[in-house]
Amino acid sequence: MGFSGFPDEAFLFYEGLEADNSKTYFGRHKHLYEEAVRAPMLALTDELAAEFGPAHLFRPYRDVRFSKDKAPYKTHQGAFVEAMPGIGLYVEISAEGLFAAGGVYSTASDQVARYRAAVDEDLSGKPLEAITGALVVEGYELLGDRLKTRPRGFEQDHPRIELLRHRSLFAGKRFEPQEWVHTAKARGRVEHAWRAYGPLVEWLCTHVRGSELPRR
Repeated sequence: MGFSGFPDEAFLFYEGLEADNSKTYFGRHKHLYEEAVRAPMLALTDELAAEFGPAHLFRPYRDVRFSKDKAPYKTHQGAFVEAMPGIGLYVEISAEGLFAAGGVYSTASDQVARYRAAVDEDLSGKPLEAITGALVVEGYELLGDRLKTRPRGFEQDHPRIELLRHRSLFAGKRFEPQEWVHTAKARGRVEHAWRAYGPLVEWLCTHVRGSELPRR
């Protein structure tokens, strides 16, 4: 079946999961997760695949092995279209609404080094400044892990110091639950956002690329 939006039950499911993040709750409401969350997300990403590529849907279970928070389930359903390791397009549904993003989400030390070198260089840094500036003007938010102070080796008055602080960089926009989220129009909102993120993803693929460090 084609994508026809996320039903209200998807948001109700996550509101309940936030209140009771337990195996008991998830087990009793697993049919809602499968029918109102996972199935529509699969339909959405399948329809977007022709333009943006296939997406990977994340599992609903949290990895709690090294976390103090032992809540077993994620309170959102995400899907990721990978352009390069850690770089790509993302969409998420949760009790807060629909979230669409694009950029680099996790970086190894060699990627951070290449990113900052490219931001520092005018020939590559100025285009990124223009890309991110245009996204902000269009109403998208610049997000990611970033330092509170300047990175080592760069002056505080560097013209792109705010971009240099980033260890990861992505643009995103959250849409609160509205009537259109329950219809096929939700696909158009994600499409529009992902197209807007295209220049940022392309810049990151060119200058940051995948990690060259060996995986453990």
